[in-house]
Amino acid sequence: MNSNPILSGFNPDPSIVRAPDGFYLVTSSFEYLPGLPVYHSEDLERWELVGHVAAREEQVRIAQVPTPGGVWAPTLRYRDGVFYLVVSVFLGGRGCVLFTAADPAGPWSDGTVIGAVDGIDPDLAWDDDGTAFVTFARHPDAIQQVRVDLATGEALEKPRPLWSGSGLYSPEGPHLYRRGDWWYLLAAEGGTDRGHAVTVARSRRPDGPFESAPHNPLLTAAGTGSPVQNTGHADLVELPDGGTAMVLLGVRPVGLAKSFSPLGRETFLTTVDWIDDWPHARMPQPGVTPPEQLEYDFSNGAGLEDPRWIGVRRTPAEFSAPTSKGLLLRGEGSTMGSPRPCFVAQRQRHLAMEFRAVLDVGSGAGGIAVRNAEDNWFGIEARQGGDTVRITARAVVAGFDRTWEATVPPGDVELAIEASPPPSDFRAGAVGGDRIRLLVRGAGAGGSAEGELLTELDGRHWAFETAKAFTGRAFGVFAVDGEVLVRRLSYRGGD
Repeated sequence: MNSNPILSGFNPDPSIVRAPDGFYLVTSSFEYLPGLPVYHSEDLERWELVGHVAAREEQVRIAQVPTPGGVWAPTLRYRDGVFYLVVSVFLGGRGCVLFTAADPAGPWSDGTVIGAVDGIDPDLAWDDDGTAFVTFARHPDAIQQVRVDLATGEALEKPRPLWSGSGLYSPEGPHLYRRGDWWYLLAAEGGTDRGHAVTVARSRRPDGPFESAPHNPLLTAAGTGSPVQNTGHADLVELPDGGTAMVLLGVRPVGLAKSFSPLGRETFLTTVDWIDDWPHARMPQPGVTPPEQLEYDFSNGAGLEDPRWIGVRRTPAEFSAPTSKGLLLRGEGSTMGSPRPCFVAQRQRHLAMEFRAVLDVGSGAGGIAVRNAEDNWFGIEARQGGDTVRITARAVVAGFDRTWEATVPPGDVELAIEASPPPSDFRAGAVGGDRIRLLVRGAGAGGSAEGELLTELDGRHWAFETAKAFTGRAFGVFAVDGEVLVRRLSYRGGD
């Protein structure tokens, strides 16, 4: 496990399944589309994004869902050659939905609504005679369970309480498994912040009663100095060699104070031992996230073939198109503070990153940005203004909006965002977050190769602990008005 997290950048609430050709894993996507990314691995270490469950907005109906609602906490399972994905679309949308596919890369079904599930974090399991159980959380109540006809989505009984948890706050994220003569119920407790924990109970029957493990919590970083914090919302998978692995979410806080997590909740992997028919998990340790250097040249007619591109509450194809001169973004008057900006993005995957884009804004206005939510983002906008291009750097935090202005000569403009971990010396500000620099350079102009510094920001204001958007940073390009051409784009990341 040299690479931990196994999925960097915001990839919370992982659910994993073993199939004949390896392992598949899906994470929460909230207000982003396409949603529910599907990753594949043959060895649990090298992962590839192979598709999305929600390739169309109609499958989840999140166009009007407020932040932090949307697509929460899926469960992925495999049975008799079919992949099943059950998920809750929270704060609006379709509610609890079951999707199926023969190939997890897609296409997935339109989805069947399970109306009886009026909570979050649904799980799916079957008993020996094929009866399907959906187990879910209904805060602040006990974890609930209901038998369901998966073909129709109809409940076969009223939901009933299953387990109240081990005694920590807010039992949620349940997963039910059969192992030998026991049924195990894994849960998340303590909230998704520093008190997050994995707990477990067992029963001889899938519908209980369940007894809590004597060593609960099974895993938690609460009150420790672990470099991985907020550990919880786990899922188990059996390995070909008979062992057991656990995927779970966690955050990597930076700086000496370890207070702020720029990338949000990521997916980690650890091992599980079985002692006296109880699971015992080891705390995941961070490894080396492989560096990345990506170059996208859109000036040759290339489009958004990379499946990592996402949009906010709609797919990027709704407002972008490849052309021979660059990727065309059509602005609609919406800004980065709008619920549905014209924003083509990817997850920020490294604690240190440099993101650059060369744009032609002669027929419009747009720029680059890093987004946590509508009220939590920073970026740079370029707008043609007579014989100059007007540049506005902006930092937005919970209603507070600060701007910095500059101008560059007409023509293509290069915008850049750099982020680096905070210094290791308290006197230099290590109690804060990472250091963020916003830069501009007129394409073809002289001066510094990196560009003119517009401002430097303290990244603590755009961290998981302060943004509270449940996601993480997404970097990308946006259009506000008219037509913006993206000529080139690059991302360089490392830890």
